[in-house]
Amino acid sequence: MLNTKKLLGLLAVLFCTTAAFAEVSPKASVLFDLGGGWRVTNSMVTGWLVSLAIITAILVAVGNPKILPGKAQSVFESILEALRDLFEPIVGKKAFPAVFPLLVTLFIFILIQNWSGLLPGVGTVGKGHMDAEGHFHMTQPWIRPFTADFNSTIALALISFGAFLIIIFKYAGPKLILWDLFGNKADKKETPGWLYPILSLVFLVVGFIEVFSISIRPFTLSVRLFGNVFGGENLLHGTSFFPVFYFMELLVGLIQATVFTLLSAVYVGLICNHGDDHDHAEGEHAEAHH
Repeated sequence: MLNTKKLLGLLAVLFCTTAAFAEVSPKASVLFDLGGGWRVTNSMVTGWLVSLAIITAILVAVGNPKILPGKAQSVFESILEALRDLFEPIVGKKAFPAVFPLLVTLFIFILIQNWSGLLPGVGTVGKGHMDAEGHFHMTQPWIRPFTADFNSTIALALISFGAFLIIIFKYAGPKLILWDLFGNKADKKETPGWLYPILSLVFLVVGFIEVFSISIRPFTLSVRLFGNVFGGENLLHGTSFFPVFYFMELLVGLIQATVFTLLSAVYVGLICNHGDDHDHAEGEHAEAHH
């Protein structure tokens, strides 16, 4: 029969306590190797479980939408209305119906995934070993926040970027996109003749810089989200979930979900919302002409 000391040691190897875990690995742990290069990591499992919980909660809260909503449906509709008021002026009315479902999904998904790292057992339950000095070292945590994995944030950023390309080509069109990137925005009537060609060259150079800036957006979006969530995980585990830092991470999780979604909306709005203004100006010009 195992004595008490050995039993506690065995349990410690299986379940790591927060006090003993002071550093989070930058790489997600592989839980299952399916062969052929297919691997299931702890961040993937957390992402699937949290996604299932979000879908279940929405279905239970909303169910069959009613004209006179209940409390749960009213809360969900209030969230949607607040997000609509936030995103519509940024995106523009023309592209808003297409981009709004994506923005809502990204915001709710990233927010809950960020906050999942604050649940008990996340990053502190798994396999490990005792060293010669009796200190426990975690080798394979079973649960890891989805957004604390760089692969996950890259996937989210690529989804956002792919949707951005589809939406701007559909609602702005190649002609407006090229003019927005490389066109001379100076008023030809109010610009000296010798200066206008120089400005055209300047806008052309700036356009190529803008193309490079656009091409690295998936990287900047993913690094920003990963760095803040991963850094927060290290902070919490390094301070044994000190209450002040715990509640600070609640705020950080909200801010990062908002920043990621707002930037996704701004990228679309910079082109599509400009198109709304352009169409509006053309309409006013046509009315004045008639």
